[in-house]
Amino acid sequence: MFILKKTEGNARRGVLHTVHGDIETPVFMNVGTSAAIKGGVSAVDLVNIGCQVELSNTYHLHIRPGDELIKKLGGLHKFMSWHGPILTDSGGFQVFSLAQLRKITEDGVRFASHMDGKRIFMGPEESMQIQSNLGSTIAMAFDECVENPAEYSYAKMSAARTSRWLLRCKAEMARLNSLEGTINPDQLLFGINQGCTYRDLREDHMKQIAEYDLDGYAIGGLAVGEPAPVMYEMIEVVEPHMPKEKPRYLMGVGTPVNILEAVYRGVDFFDCVMPSRNARHGNLFTHFGKINLNNEKYFDDPRPIDPLCQCETCRNHSRAYVRHLFKAREQLAMRLCVIHNLYFYNEMMRDIRAALDDGRYEQFYREKREIYDSRCED
Repeated sequence: MFILKKTEGNARRGVLHTVHGDIETPVFMNVGTSAAIKGGVSAVDLVNIGCQVELSNTYHLHIRPGDELIKKLGGLHKFMSWHGPILTDSGGFQVFSLAQLRKITEDGVRFASHMDGKRIFMGPEESMQIQSNLGSTIAMAFDECVENPAEYSYAKMSAARTSRWLLRCKAEMARLNSLEGTINPDQLLFGINQGCTYRDLREDHMKQIAEYDLDGYAIGGLAVGEPAPVMYEMIEVVEPHMPKEKPRYLMGVGTPVNILEAVYRGVDFFDCVMPSRNARHGNLFTHFGKINLNNEKYFDDPRPIDPLCQCETCRNHSRAYVRHLFKAREQLAMRLCVIHNLYFYNEMMRDIRAALDDGRYEQFYREKREIYDSRCED
């Protein structure tokens, strides 16, 4: 059950009660695609950095090690020793972006695995079955991710098919949740809004799926190369038609500024691989702007990455030391930087929630968006 605690303009402060614990929103979900955060970060680390929700991917876990194995071992929570909420992506994005030789029909998608070329079929029912085997807290509906830009006629046809697939996902999840032996019979289902960057398609599709009475609603198919103002415009187009009493998720977003802007426009859930990916290359976020630890000026810098940060890395190590680890090609460099960036994101979300609690999000938003998007000069 989602409870909307308060609003400030379109920005929302809420809590989603789940079988695996409460999720305070707005929230950033830490991405562990294959049941692990890249950079050597464990489930124990996720607790320490304040993570509320871990996100894993249906496609990747189906390919390796296999969802049947994970079910046999007690589900994804036991498999990775994470006991908080987990959201599983449906696999749709990976099927359309990674898979080779794919063929789309009304039934689903036939494709070749990006790993070994093995022929696989995935449709709405298969995606729900895999996610049920994983036992995640929140399952995402199987949708078609269309390339941007796309022809209007194809985008319209695809959005209609995504709606039909969504109804099949809902029916299959209801069946799976009723079965004896289902790992998580309280699994929630979020539907996904599509329509590329066409205002009328986005609006019509959101109106349609809002009638399906789902547990939550996502905006998909954005943050894939379109200019940020276009993404914000699409949020503004669909937001009035998203059920107020259900959580809203902007998939694959994003930078701190993207999150500030999307919260301002009424979004509750976020995820992105960018903070951990950037961290593995020494690109870090701080309260004073972005820094690149590979720069020569940090060679003998005794300060922590961010003097205001209380993460494990900043409490124990200097910029000079972490930079040395990168130059020495030590894996510890990636781990320490991923911990920092993910801590920064989770702390940022705590600050956003506190600002909303205090009725000062407008002020927070205007103060932070320029800082978060700037490069630290110190």
